[in-house]
Amino acid sequence: MPANIARIKILGFLIPCFLFTTIYSFAQENTSEEYAAGKVKSVFFEKDSWRLAYPFVQINSPEQIILHFDIIEGQGESLWYRLEHCDRDWNISDLFTSDFLEGFEENQIRDYQPSFNTRPGYTHYSLRLPNEDVRLKISGNYIITVWATGEPDKPLLKKRFFVTEGTTVASVMFRRPMKPGTTETHQQPEITVSTARLTVTDPYTQVTITVMQNGRWDKTRSSLKPDFVGNNKLEFNALSDNTLFPGGNEFRYFDIKTTKHTRQNVRALEFVEGFYHALLLPSEDREFKQYFFNEDINGKYIVAMEESDTPDSDADYVWVYFTLPLYAEMQGGSVYVTGAFTDWSYSPENRMIWSASRGCYEASLLLKQGWYNYEYAFVPAGSQVPEGAHFEGSHYETENDYLILTYFHDPRERYDRLTGVTVANTMGVR
Repeated sequence: MPANIARIKILGFLIPCFLFTTIYSFAQENTSEEYAAGKVKSVFFEKDSWRLAYPFVQINSPEQIILHFDIIEGQGESLWYRLEHCDRDWNISDLFTSDFLEGFEENQIRDYQPSFNTRPGYTHYSLRLPNEDVRLKISGNYIITVWATGEPDKPLLKKRFFVTEGTTVASVMFRRPMKPGTTETHQQPEITVSTARLTVTDPYTQVTITVMQNGRWDKTRSSLKPDFVGNNKLEFNALSDNTLFPGGNEFRYFDIKTTKHTRQNVRALEFVEGFYHALLLPSEDREFKQYFFNEDINGKYIVAMEESDTPDSDADYVWVYFTLPLYAEMQGGSVYVTGAFTDWSYSPENRMIWSASRGCYEASLLLKQGWYNYEYAFVPAGSQVPEGAHFEGSHYETENDYLILTYFHDPRERYDRLTGVTVANTMGVR
């Protein structure tokens, strides 16, 4: 028996026990942290038929975003949801529901369909926002909470999104950092925000920006105050370190759009014990290697199939096996495989296990067919943020997106307005 298949068979006996166990995070119900129960998979937003879009819409416009997700072994029942408004730091705003939306406080998700001939079976859900049941009245940070009928105290999913006014514009320039020790490894956007359409009396307290690299919550700088103010412009320049980010590296990738044969970076593909299993090629440690450009999708993934135009309900789920060979086990923390498919989280589900006999870290994740970006990260014990550039390296040349979110607090109002969202790329502003 080939070694790959034997290894899959051994792991196959353990998978069903894990698959049908719902894993709950430590986040409390009333917080605005993102969250997904263990049986909720493939959560992403779509905008204008673009499945790599960042989740923001402009208020009082025809724009919509679509929330997609699957419930593994779901019974095809109608789910419920509610929206909450948050301040710039993602605390729940002190507002009545009627202050920020028109419609009912709780509404049903009626758009769902069972999967067709898949292992395992699942139900795919989608929800457009805003919609005929809910119209958003003010800009800001929002969070959607989803639950099963009769169980509002047991959320299945919490996901953040943005509603912008479009009243401020941010211009962005990328300069090579001059701070010693960062010139070769970091990136620094210089940002200028035009506030001509706002009534600003104290720009240092009323206006802040949040900067996100590739939409990642673990690569975010929040509540940044301007370095210079003048002529209805706020400058966030390179004289401070506030917008200094490690450049990282282009993401690793693999292709599981088909289960009929292996594609990019898949070493073996088998159907064992009722599931498809994909063993990826062993990953190399890139920490000290030179930069090499590789076109990627900045850590995201796309659900897709070669054999169908309706992957939302036709795509299978595949157990994907990651292998990271190392000379020795890392001390003082844990190693994770991460990407948008893990919501950039560092949890037991995507923590890698050290195999002394094989001299590598290993992990297996249940992922829907498609094309995936990913990376490895070392997180020190007691932290939720990756440390350094272990396994991947960091380069100033790396292509990255940066989201610049501009917030304004009018002292006459009880909430933080999101006045503008700009998506800038190190190879050109979008």
